[in-house]
Amino acid sequence: MFQMTTPRSRLGSAIYIAELIYHNSVRSVRKSHGNAFMAIFMNMLQTIVFVMAFYVMFQILGLRGTALRGDFMVYIMTGIFLYMTHSKTLGAVSGSEGPASPMMQHAPMNTAIAIAAAMVSTLYIQLLSLFAILFIYDAAFAPGVLLEIFDPIGCLAMILLAWFSGAAIGMVFLAVKPWFPTPVGIISTVYQRANMIASGKMFVANTLPPYMLTMFDWNPLFHCIDQSRGYAFLDYNPRNSSWEYAFYLSIVLIMIGLMGEFYTRKHASASWGARR
Repeated sequence: MFQMTTPRSRLGSAIYIAELIYHNSVRSVRKSHGNAFMAIFMNMLQTIVFVMAFYVMFQILGLRGTALRGDFMVYIMTGIFLYMTHSKTLGAVSGSEGPASPMMQHAPMNTAIAIAAAMVSTLYIQLLSLFAILFIYDAAFAPGVLLEIFDPIGCLAMILLAWFSGAAIGMVFLAVKPWFPTPVGIISTVYQRANMIASGKMFVANTLPPYMLTMFDWNPLFHCIDQSRGYAFLDYNPRNSSWEYAFYLSIVLIMIGLMGEFYTRKHASASWGARR
């Protein structure tokens, strides 16, 4: 209250905001466990278990023959990694501190920093899990498999696009959540569960008939996963998906979410949840 603040330059303000985002990202990563290493390992373990579960399921159901020509684990990972990144980012952004959170009582803190920290911490965990799993698989089980990936930069770009689209949808949920907390929580859960099928990670888009394609092409994650397989495998040319659709839709959704969050921040009150 009686603290005097000195004006900062634009560079100084940018560094100060980046420092706040960094500290909040660390707090978000370590939230699940007091030990930093265990917190990261627990997040990585979820991705490892997911990959192994789908590998076993494909083997039992006999779906391995429908995969693309190339390494089968790379085919699974191009679906699992993007799905996990998208879903984790959506959950982290929609569940970040709102305008009525006690964290907002601290002067440097605001909702923009909380949202950015949720996005950065999720991306850090998912990229770390990606590189760790790929390194272990390449070193221990399939030497040289990383060299078989046709365009690694394109695959990484699709992971970033899946992360960005998850943050955009999470922003919309975050803006509406203070007004309708229970319905938004249900819709968010249903969307993430539906993406187990609707994301297209279990099949190849080029093999779908037109009537089935219309059931999935609304989903930006479906386009990201199919395009990532086009970058990962030399012999696969994705003709039923477009990364431009996912990119432009994400920009529209994040702008809607930012406008909604701005409006909600001006009207939100801690007394809203008093009766719940």
